[in-house]
Amino acid sequence: MNKKLIALGLSVLTAFTLLTGCAGEKKEAAAPPVKDLKVTYVKSPLNIPSIVDKNNQTLVKEFGKDKITVTFPEINSGAKQTEALASGSLDVCSALGGTSAILAASNGVDVKVVGIYSRAPKAFNIMVKDPAIKTAADLKGKKVAGPKGTILHQILVAALNKEGLKPDAVNFVSLGIPASVNALMSGEADAALVAGADVLRAQKAGARVLCNGEGLVDATIVIGVSGKLLKEHPEIVKKYLAIHQQNIDFMNKEQAKAFDFTAKETGLTLDEVKLMAPWYDFSTRITEKDIKDLEATQDFLLLMGMQKNKIDIKSLLAEVK
Repeated sequence: MNKKLIALGLSVLTAFTLLTGCAGEKKEAAAPPVKDLKVTYVKSPLNIPSIVDKNNQTLVKEFGKDKITVTFPEINSGAKQTEALASGSLDVCSALGGTSAILAASNGVDVKVVGIYSRAPKAFNIMVKDPAIKTAADLKGKKVAGPKGTILHQILVAALNKEGLKPDAVNFVSLGIPASVNALMSGEADAALVAGADVLRAQKAGARVLCNGEGLVDATIVIGVSGKLLKEHPEIVKKYLAIHQQNIDFMNKEQAKAFDFTAKETGLTLDEVKLMAPWYDFSTRITEKDIKDLEATQDFLLLMGMQKNKIDIKSLLAEVK
């Protein structure tokens, strides 16, 4: 009888413990379904996969099957892309400079790098007119115009460093790329930091390439997403990356069509697109070399005083499963 009473008491106690345990658990509310996906459209310097997507409406069609509307705010500035991401008015930075991703993360923006958009060291150049300027060492004391805190700026600093010069060896003037080219051609600057189609424009006007990112900086552009989106809806990010790969596959298999789309979208000639396309590596997988390049980018930002808080670059990266 005692054994039966003890067994009964234990059963009651166990049941009570289970019930109170369940009652004490807080159920995490399921994230609301995604109905709208906001993805930046950035066509420059020569973002062929994005141009293919615009023409084929790949993202629109594929997400449309899930009743998700995709919109494409045109935000070219990396800083403004990450600002929009932080405010919740943007979900995916389709092509974001590594500098912008690192700065945003170091300032507390919940951004995650889920892939590489492109690497294009040949597309980012230091250009000059003066025949006396033969190497980066000859830029000492000269006026150099270009966009501050960007891959181009990083290439300038790396080129100077290779010659044993510090960043302040030149008189740097912060200007956008088109304005920098204009300053070079008018004689207001001795060198300009130039990327994409503006390289060809400057060459046609009489400028030449002094050096580019080869051997200095890989010019890594990344795919960034909202950390909130990745946490709550990893399946959306996974699908986005799969569709992006579809655009890359189309670019590779239907090259003539992809180049034609690009020429019309950018105003370049078909021959110019064919000339520039090989400068770009659009493979999305994040490699160890990419990580080292992003770490070098952080070193540049810290050196220039543009970044205050050093971050673990690997914590910025996210593998999408």
